[in-house]
Amino acid sequence: MRLIIIGSAAGGGFPQWNCNYRLSRGAWKGEKNLRPRTQSSLAASANGSDWVLFNASPDIRQQIAATPELQPDADGPLRGTPITAVILTNADVDHIAGLLSLREREPFVIYATRRVLQVLEANSIFNVLDSSIVQRRELVLGEQTDIIDVNGERTGIVVETFAVPGKVALFLEDQTKDGFGTQEGDTIGLRISSRVDDLAAFYIPGCARIDHSLKQRLSGADCLLFDGTVFTDDEMITAGVGAKTGARMGHLQISGEAGSMVSLADTGIKRRIYVHINNTNPILDETSPEHAAVNEAGWEVAHDGMEVRL
Repeated sequence: MRLIIIGSAAGGGFPQWNCNYRLSRGAWKGEKNLRPRTQSSLAASANGSDWVLFNASPDIRQQIAATPELQPDADGPLRGTPITAVILTNADVDHIAGLLSLREREPFVIYATRRVLQVLEANSIFNVLDSSIVQRRELVLGEQTDIIDVNGERTGIVVETFAVPGKVALFLEDQTKDGFGTQEGDTIGLRISSRVDDLAAFYIPGCARIDHSLKQRLSGADCLLFDGTVFTDDEMITAGVGAKTGARMGHLQISGEAGSMVSLADTGIKRRIYVHINNTNPILDETSPEHAAVNEAGWEVAHDGMEVRL
């Protein structure tokens, strides 16, 4: 199985369109240690021809343009795509807005929890994806699902869904409710495998904390792609670009005793990669001590085009 990280940044990308923070400023200037990144998305294939997207970012067209595997076959019909399905891990704008760019009456399948499917159903703009052409199928929490294309053919990709601590999408927040109205199915993690072997990768681009059950689930994993949004919980505040902590946004910090780097240190995960990286996160700077610290702890920092083979 092949996994290609086609988007490694958090919402807004890197550099963010309106950001003049020192990291974005360096990226605008073209500094080699600060690679530009598009918004969070992953592509996977078990057979080299059928590709499944995990989240559809607003940068999806740019990501397809940068990834030959996702482009129409040069010898194919006048309209076509190797993208057979899109799997959504939540309803965040940076994970669903790209669906609108896939509206050209091309058949594929959207997989998501009932909660996220309800969000799409309630927003009429997503009706540009004609339901007679683009099918919507529910992912049931705690179950394995064979990812099947619109013709009923197996893609070879199998996903197992599980709830992770998280938060409702920003545009759905209700300030009058506990947890801002967060419901089951708002944030999920995925175990991604193929039908032909037991090797698997875990994809968790959003996670508010690591509890005992999640730590047990991830122990001994072949590969983990995990939420690397912020290095410190208050980094957006100290950077002067925002008023929210990582926890308020539903993201666990990397550093500190309660951070992901320490919390997952003794899990025996074979390959671990930070994805969904915010434009304020110093690990984006490949010459920074924070970048060196995650490397020394056995973590990689995702960049667009990074490939994982299982």
